[in-house]
Parts: sequence; structure tokens; C-alpha cells
Amino acid sequence: MTEPTTHTLDVPGAVLTYDVRRNDASTEPVLLMIGSPMGASGFVTLAGHFPDRTIVTCDPRMSDRSRRTDGATETSVEEQADDLHRLIAALDTGPVDLFASSGGAVNALALVAKHPEQVRTLIAHEPPDLALLPDAESALAAARDIHETYLRSGFGAAMAKFMALTSHKGELPADWTDRHAPDPATFGLPTEDDGVRSDPLLGQTIVPINSYLPDFAALKTASTRIVIAAGAESEGELANRGAHAVAERLGTKLVIFPSHHGGFMGDEFGWPGKPDEFAAKLREVLTSAT
Repeated sequence: MTEPTTHTLDVPGAVLTYDVRRNDASTEPVLLMIGSPMGASGFVTLAGHFPDRTIVTCDPRMSDRSRRTDGATETSVEEQADDLHRLIAALDTGPVDLFASSGGAVNALALVAKHPEQVRTLIAHEPPDLALLPDAESALAAARDIHETYLRSGFGAAMAKFMALTSHKGELPADWTDRHAPDPATFGLPTEDDGVRSDPLLGQTIVPINSYLPDFAALKTASTRIVIAAGAESEGELANRGAHAVAERLGTKLVIFPSHHGGFMGDEFGWPGKPDEFAAKLREVLTSAT
């Protein structure tokens, strides 16, 4: 594997930035690793476990080095799926294997529903499809409340609510949004509003991604092999429950991966998982497709 080279791609309403770690000797499909809103920087550790393959990582249109050019204040799942479609086409290597985490997994499911010919195997890790949950009304209300808190009070207040929500295990009570708001300071977050409203999660994607309903009819007939994955340590959390719900609707067996929601990461963001074990499991799942 070579050192990563950085490229850009013009797409409608945005310019995407992506990195390629090339292995010209590999006979395997390109392995594309994506998140949302997390960008390429979150996959550095995981990419290093696959020196035998060409690895591509990407910043979504509203994150890190990628940027929107249309001034829109919300990013839809359909837009991000189309971005992935255009990126894979630009790589011009044929179908890819796709590891997609969190919001990236939701976007990947939308991509495969529309362009299954572009993906050989999809591993969708903990897609937060809250609309599929039995407590969907409470969960989606909580997501909207976080977004509205961000617009009203800024990053710290909204992120504190987000962290409380994503760490909760089990169904959400109906009065969740009426409960006392958590203190940002308890999470080490800023208590003052800096006036910035450009956060890709809180401002752009938290509502569209969490409320998206996959096209299960298209997914069930897709040529792509679809594997839905969940973390062993995040059982009962919203994104983990979303993975269970997607697998159930697809009629497939959920595959358990080591660690938590970000279990593939090293210390990229100070929330390390078990990347060695995670990478071994990912390789096992990918190999079983051949």
C-alpha cells in the first residue's frame, strides 16, 4: 500500500475530497470506507490493517475538507448516496467493497438500493435508522430537538443532548424531550454559544439520516451482498438498535463486531475501540463473500 494521495471530485452542489491508498498488486476490489458526518480521518487506523488492498476514504460533502457549493443548510441521504455513486464511477475500478459506519451506513443502503451494480459487498455498521424502531416517535422527536437546540443555543447545549441520547440503552420514554437538559460541562463541552452553526452533524444531517426509511424491496433484490453489523458493546443503544431493525426487515442475520459504535477506530478522536479485533472481523466477513 502506498501513502495516501488526495483527490477532489466536483458533484452537484459540492466538491468532495477523498484519499486513495493504492495497492496495484491487489486483485481484490477497492475497499471504500465511509462515515457520515465523520470523514476520512476517522478511518486511518482501520485502513492501515488492509495494506494488501487499495483503500479509498472520503469526506462527506459537508465535513472536513469537502464543502458544499450550493449554500444548502441540510444534507439529505439521497444527496450523499448520489455523491457515493459519482465517486465510485470516478474511481473507474468496477464494483467496490464498502464498509460504511453510522450515517454512512444509511447512505450506503440508499446507494445500493439504486446502484447495486457498484457494490460487491456492503458491510453496514450500526445504521441509525430510528424511523424503524418501535419508539420511533420518541427517537425522532429527540433528534429534532437536538437540531433545534443547536440552532437556538449552539454546539455545547446540543451536543450534550446528543451524547445523552446516544448513550441511552433501551427504548426512549415518551417524555424524553421534556426532561431536564444535560449540562454541557459534565461532558467537557463548552457552555457558551460561539454563534457558529456549521456543524455537519447537528446542523446538517441529524434529522435526515435518522428519519430515512430504506427501500427494502430494492435491497432484497439487489445483487449486492448486504451485511448488517452491530457492536458487541453498544447493545441497546440507538444506532445498535437501528442495525437490529434493518437486519430484521431485510430478513438477514445480524453480524456482531467487536467493541462499540466506533469500534474500528484507534485514538483518532479519543474514543478508541478495538481496531485489531475489528479489522480481523471485517476481513473475515469480506473473505466469506468470495
